Amino acid sequence: MSILKNLLIFFIIFFSSLTNAEIIKKIDLIGLDTISRGTVLNYLPVEVGDDFNEIIAKDSIDKLYKTDFFYDITINFKEDVLKINFVENPTIKFFDFKNFKEDDVLNEEMINNLKSNFNFGIGNILVKKNLETLLKELERLYKFNAYYDAKFEIKSYLDSKNRIGIEVLISEGEQALINSFKFHGNEKFDDSSLLENFDIGEADFFLINFFTEKDKFSKLKFDAGIEKTSSFYYSLGYLDFKIINKEVKYNKDLKIIDIDIFVDEGKQYQVKSITFEGKLLDTNKDVLRGMIDVSDGDFFERSKIIKGIQKITDFYKNNGYAFAKIDSKANQLGDSNLVDISILVDPGALVYIDRINIEGNFRTQDDVIRREIKVLESDVYSKESLDESVSNIKRLGYFTDVNYDLKQHNENSDKSDLLIDVSETKTGEFSIGLSHSNSTGAALNASISQKNILGTGNTLKAAFSNSDAVEELSVYFLDPYINNKGHSISYGFFDKTLNAANIDASSYIINESGFNFGYGIPVSENSSVFSEIKTTAIDLSCGLDLKNIYETSECSSNDDLDVNFSIKYSSNTLNDFYFPTEGSSNLLSGSIGLPFADQKYLNLSSKFKYYRPIFNDKTLKFSSKVDAGFGYGGDSLPFYKRYYGGGASSIRGFDFNSLGPKYANDKPKGGEFSFVTSLGVASGVEFLGIDNKNMRLIGFVDAGSVSNKVSEFETTDVRSSFGLQFSWLTPIGPIGLNFAQPLIKKSYDKTETFAFELGSTF
Repeated sequence: MSILKNLLIFFIIFFSSLTNAEIIKKIDLIGLDTISRGTVLNYLPVEVGDDFNEIIAKDSIDKLYKTDFFYDITINFKEDVLKINFVENPTIKFFDFKNFKEDDVLNEEMINNLKSNFNFGIGNILVKKNLETLLKELERLYKFNAYYDAKFEIKSYLDSKNRIGIEVLISEGEQALINSFKFHGNEKFDDSSLLENFDIGEADFFLINFFTEKDKFSKLKFDAGIEKTSSFYYSLGYLDFKIINKEVKYNKDLKIIDIDIFVDEGKQYQVKSITFEGKLLDTNKDVLRGMIDVSDGDFFERSKIIKGIQKITDFYKNNGYAFAKIDSKANQLGDSNLVDISILVDPGALVYIDRINIEGNFRTQDDVIRREIKVLESDVYSKESLDESVSNIKRLGYFTDVNYDLKQHNENSDKSDLLIDVSETKTGEFSIGLSHSNSTGAALNASISQKNILGTGNTLKAAFSNSDAVEELSVYFLDPYINNKGHSISYGFFDKTLNAANIDASSYIINESGFNFGYGIPVSENSSVFSEIKTTAIDLSCGLDLKNIYETSECSSNDDLDVNFSIKYSSNTLNDFYFPTEGSSNLLSGSIGLPFADQKYLNLSSKFKYYRPIFNDKTLKFSSKVDAGFGYGGDSLPFYKRYYGGGASSIRGFDFNSLGPKYANDKPKGGEFSFVTSLGVASGVEFLGIDNKNMRLIGFVDAGSVSNKVSEFETTDVRSSFGLQFSWLTPIGPIGLNFAQPLIKKSYDKTETFAFELGSTF
């Protein structure tokens, strides 16, 4: 009976609405500002000529509110005219988050994502219900990271143009701290070994914990540690490993956390055999088997299997199979602890390089980059050659980043285009002004330097300097590819006056002016031989002590001609110009003062640098430099060509030029033999909350000495220091700040705790 009654009421309302319907002859939209008339009409369910009634009015209001464009809508129909009055929602003028600590819960990337997800971008229309959803999401994020006292407030600022500024004020409160963190059920590995998989845990020693904040709970870091723990067991062959339970318990006021993790380690599996399936092409299985460092009967180690798969993948990619896919499958043998490993090989099609495209080089000419690429168009693809090409391009020092990608042809699967994408750095400098150096004092400097002039890859340097110690004018030009064989040529001229008394050396003034010409020839892919002839006119003026006591022979002649011939062998496999992480560089050089000139001497020099990645994205560096000089034909090595030690570019922690033999008046004499060696570990500065790829912090130990002659070297001459170096690749060039303390020193040594370098790299 009730159903019939409801139907009757519906039909009465329906037919009465039809009876009362009127025709819409005009539609007026009132109050629109930022929303166009056309946009509104698209959402409006009626148009001119339609019937109008109360049901249609209600439907129209509902549909317009759903657009989220409007705060208030009213409809009036009179004399066949439909009038709709609008109050628009405001547009966003700014939307800021305030009073949060970067990277504890929120960071710039996360805030941008929140703004994007909730349409809070500048110029967007504000939807108030999205603010409520945002507050709930913030509450969830902060609780997720154990901030249970966090509070949030919205402040808004509406102007006369209906634009609104929003500030989200955050009071984070205190994060819950970890009191204890324990594992249960682990027999093969102790708690300390397993806790290394977590970036959170019980507090470190309080001075260290002040920086690491290890005891601050983070759900994200906790989940990441759980994953790493599982991977740790799986990688060592515990394929049945399970985490039975994870208990994160809070005290009453939600400030203290105790964590207990219960595990079932299971049994450790051994490898019975490794077999290969798929298209091996003409490759011998024994060759592939030799790439996997796992013997039959060894315990299963996933990391070794993964490394072997990577070697096999690289093997095929280096032979032209750019899209080779290599996978593995472990098959348990019954209830035993033995597994068979199947390596699945799918080399794909042999790929030829069709076109090589270069992007991102707005200044550098294409051919400067192309000459470093070790594959040509129509060549078979080779990953090894392309990786080497990337290293070659990075070593130029013109780019901050270099990447490559392949784009396979749709019509021909055996052809792909190669894209080289580079990000250029500033390679030119012009400066004029005052500067101060630890070694030369205050100076007026003007210089122009461009190591990629007009994008050609050529280097031009012109410099003027006027300080208490040095006055210098020089011009230098280098073309590293004078022909298609990779030969190089350089030439330049110089005029330099040094007042040695102002660099903590003996009292003399020397003016050297002349010119140089050099020519280089590549020996191999990463090495070359470079020879140079340098002619120098020398005007020497000695102080009284040097002239009358210490260097009477050389100081008796003011004017000399030095014609020096040098030859250098260099090799370089570093993977970056400014901050290498892998590879080495070597420089062996010898020079001779030719006998038909006034000075007869020999110089021998060796420089070596070695870089290797080590744990947690750190870089190990070892470097050494050995220099020796001799006179010949009855002459001695000119005293102003001797070697000195101490300072930012030598043994840090000691004053500039303060080490080595001294005259009786305690002024540095210099020596004919010098060596410096350094061991360091570098890392980024992310742990300081700074995300900058152009910064490095380096811990180092230096050692070295300066001896009067090679034959007179004694271990007591050795000095050593340790310290920290901060290196920063700035827009004006690399700089370095050194903090060092001596390890091995004499009581009379002059020390220097802090030093500044312009042009420093790790």
